[in-house]
Amino acid sequence: MISSVLVANRGEIARRIFRTARSLGLSTVAVYSSADARMPFVDEADAAVHLPGNTPGETYLRAELIVEAALRAGADAVHPGYGFLSENAAFAQAVIDAGLTWIGPPVDAISSMGSKIEAKKLMAAAGVPVLAELTPAEVSADDLPVLVKASAGGGGRGMRVVSRLEDLAAEIDAASAEALSAFGDGTVFCERYLATGRHIEVQIMADRHGTIWAVGERECSIQRRHQKVVEEAPSPLVDRIPAMRAELFDAARKAAAAINYTGAGTVEFLADEDGNFYFLEMNTRLQVEHPVTEETTGLDLVELQLAVASGEQLPPEPPPTVGHAIEVRLYAEDPQHEWHPQTGVLHRFTLEQQEGLRVDSGVVDGSEVSPYYDPMLAKVIAYGADRAAVARRLAGVLERATIHGVGTNRDLLGWILRHPAFLAGDTDTAFFDTHGLGTTVGDSVVRASALAAALADAAGRRTPVRVPSGWRNLVSQPQRKSYRFGDDVVEVEYRLTRDGLVVDGNTALISLEPGRVALEVDGVRRAFDVATYGGLVCVDSALGSVTLRPVERFVDPADQVVAGSLVAPMPGTVIRVGVAVGDVVKQGQPLLWLEAMKMEHTIAAPADGVVGELTVAAGQQVEVGAVLAVVGEDA
Repeated sequence: MISSVLVANRGEIARRIFRTARSLGLSTVAVYSSADARMPFVDEADAAVHLPGNTPGETYLRAELIVEAALRAGADAVHPGYGFLSENAAFAQAVIDAGLTWIGPPVDAISSMGSKIEAKKLMAAAGVPVLAELTPAEVSADDLPVLVKASAGGGGRGMRVVSRLEDLAAEIDAASAEALSAFGDGTVFCERYLATGRHIEVQIMADRHGTIWAVGERECSIQRRHQKVVEEAPSPLVDRIPAMRAELFDAARKAAAAINYTGAGTVEFLADEDGNFYFLEMNTRLQVEHPVTEETTGLDLVELQLAVASGEQLPPEPPPTVGHAIEVRLYAEDPQHEWHPQTGVLHRFTLEQQEGLRVDSGVVDGSEVSPYYDPMLAKVIAYGADRAAVARRLAGVLERATIHGVGTNRDLLGWILRHPAFLAGDTDTAFFDTHGLGTTVGDSVVRASALAAALADAAGRRTPVRVPSGWRNLVSQPQRKSYRFGDDVVEVEYRLTRDGLVVDGNTALISLEPGRVALEVDGVRRAFDVATYGGLVCVDSALGSVTLRPVERFVDPADQVVAGSLVAPMPGTVIRVGVAVGDVVKQGQPLLWLEAMKMEHTIAAPADGVVGELTVAAGQQVEVGAVLAVVGEDA
């Protein structure tokens, strides 16, 4: 019997597993890196063991340290969560060899699915439809486009779409290098690329007594950088094609039976609009998107994992799927700068609570978003009887959320959920290629928010006799305030007179307090909540959320960089340098590659020129804003 569970993971999945363990009367153990010492999952565990270091390679990927931590803390079982060592057969064996219960599938099953190349061969032999594998040497112009994929791991790492034969060799090298860095295995392969496919997956749960459940399907087709953004259950495509669900479930059960699978797992397929589908991979673990299956079936998949690991038997059939659930992944990233992941202090993080809404989050007010791990802040899930109603409600919750300190993809998620194509169920993997990446905050909203920020600042600077900042006995020059929104500078001018607020345009001041401003613009009254954190001003209104940075009147020379400098958009590690000092480069040419928050980022030449300075080398850690190279007209 399991009495104490160590979760070999962090963040929201650790908190989610702890929640179920507590409900079953089990004690919990966390492991944590130095960077995670103050994160909520550490405090929520009954015991916690420190893994010295910050990076995954120093901490959460050290199997021997985690097994030692379990033994030291008195845990008798290990749950791997997802990511990190969750699909590492050697880690599973080490847990078992230490006399601990492994809350996962058999070691042989993990090994069988660990290589996508070998997994496809096994599935083909079991009668599961597969896309033909192409070795890089076999690819011809007739096969294009092809998808280069890492044989080990997932999450979009080591994956490239190639449309030109002359690009294939370079993209294979790049994918292999990324896969080696992420998974320790640089093996890659190619397969035919379906540009407008649908990503459909089936949740599997199997016990040691021969029962295999297909617990509903999920659709995860809306992806960016080959990473899932929106997930839902059931699939709109499968709902539309009557016979497809039974065929999917049969294929998924065959896949599980072929490797004697037990526990929770997911069989992923790529489908076309006619309902034809092909095996992609099997994830031998709990999926990030498992909550949508839980919400539509009433199951607790973690509880079932614990039961199966304890030798219990499943009922003959799973419960039916009822209603609809949609999950979105809320990431810390900067929409104004190519959606780069963001780091920093999350000053406020609040989503309203309501029936049918679930938030699985790894952060709270004051949490630090570090550069060492995935930038996902939370998964927000809505459930209800009607898909369209669920989408609208989830969009509204996101739009009303208070998130201060880091940029997020919140506006993009709301745009997706309200998009006519999404509401119609037209959600293939080319969704963003077809429809773009959503609308940005309009100039009028930014200007109104900047005015509210300036007025709130003025209210906070009033003297004890309540004279507002900038007040003059006689009409004088207007007050001016500048803010930076992304790369743009927004300037506002106003005068506070006996007759009220005077600004350009048809704007009237209704009320003014340090943290809240009410304005009437073109006859419409709106309230703006203004929060200031050092050099950051966050303005929330029904028009949207705007983050501004006050522009100082005098710039510190230390903050200036030489023209042509390429600076790090985030903290990270330089993984490759593709040029040397003196090289002639073209605008847009990749110069070096930075890895941060589980993503690879290309730093390209801003213009034609010559590399005059190179300040970093491969393997070097850099901070945000650090100068990496300088490109000038001559060396």
